[in-house]
Amino acid sequence: MAAVLEENGILNQHLIDPEICIRCNTCEATCPVNAITHDDNNYVVRADVCNGCMACISPCPTGSIDNWRKVLATQAYSIEEQLGWEVLPAPLPEEQLVATPSVAAPVVITPPVPATAPAEAVFRSADWGASVPPWSAARAFTNLYGPKNAVTATVVGNYNCTEAGFESETHHIVLDFGSMPFPVLEGQSIGVIPPGSDALGKPHVARQYSIASPRNGERPGYNNLALTVKRVTQDHQGNAVRGIASNYLCDAKVGDTVRVIGPFGHSFLMPNHPRSNIVMVCTGTGSAPMRAMTEWRRRLRASGKFEGGKLMLFFGARSQQELPYFGPLQSLPKDFIDIHLAYSRTPGAPKRYVQDLLHERAADLAALLRDGSTHIYVCGLKSMEEGVVLALRDVAEGAGLSWETLGATLKREGRLHLETY
Repeated sequence: MAAVLEENGILNQHLIDPEICIRCNTCEATCPVNAITHDDNNYVVRADVCNGCMACISPCPTGSIDNWRKVLATQAYSIEEQLGWEVLPAPLPEEQLVATPSVAAPVVITPPVPATAPAEAVFRSADWGASVPPWSAARAFTNLYGPKNAVTATVVGNYNCTEAGFESETHHIVLDFGSMPFPVLEGQSIGVIPPGSDALGKPHVARQYSIASPRNGERPGYNNLALTVKRVTQDHQGNAVRGIASNYLCDAKVGDTVRVIGPFGHSFLMPNHPRSNIVMVCTGTGSAPMRAMTEWRRRLRASGKFEGGKLMLFFGARSQQELPYFGPLQSLPKDFIDIHLAYSRTPGAPKRYVQDLLHERAADLAALLRDGSTHIYVCGLKSMEEGVVLALRDVAEGAGLSWETLGATLKREGRLHLETY
């Protein structure tokens, strides 16, 4: 709290706006001090833990995380209060922010205990992710539509993009916005609001999905976009559940309407300058933005008006049957994109992960890391993020490059983007 405590016991309390938060968990996953928590209703910030480091601000896709209220330190909004909010409280008038010495809570600073040996530095993969877009990225429009003015889109396509009949299916869903403007770029996401209410009788909040189509639409020239949605039938512990939004979308029929908010995302954007290289690392539905970037590059290449650099894709799944877009991937020209697939649950075969592929292609990756036109995108399960960034570090250092220098450059220039969940 000391980092945000001002004079006379006034606290600039960090709060999350429940009206525009889409509960994507980015802030909680990003916070280095575990100051953010949530329940089925809201995401909230612990006033006694938050140190004002601002690590959660840039990754938030909606801007809901960037809210502050001045309060007396002794009267900070509690976790229980915040969990019950539907809107942010109004700022307190200045006359209520006058603390007396007897009321103001002193900030106690405990001197550190001398260490007997230097503590080993902890490697945090999130520290290397950029929060700014590439310099040549197109301008992204964000937050055009919120929960109070959601736009209606019509389902014009829905098919299983994993092997037919596989129980854990992933759907490619195309939404058409008709005459309602909804400009998007590769790497952005939208929120889908499922119909109905939760167990408390409150309307369902939006669920976030990355866009799987390029900027000119899944069908070029039409106001549409595509999503990659896995039907959720079990939680991370293997218990049977039924994902509210995923099953709603996977069951949608052509002609059904869907309420959409967004778009979101201002940094996970692809470069537009010629001869830029793109390295894509993904698992599962993290392939959505990679499909969008690849398809936009393919269309540019077909037009003959753009000279693109190298494209490399490292794609992981439990098995070939669970890998979305396996068939279409095989039809892409080899001189257009360099594809490497890793399967972790193939019967009779050793487990292989995307970071293993990075090590195997170390020589090619090292050459790309030396090139200032190379951009790296990582999207998928949170559990793979650290292994991927560590593999990039190993490749760099194996080629005689300083990761501390290179990693900092990639982050500063918006050339290493991490989007995991």
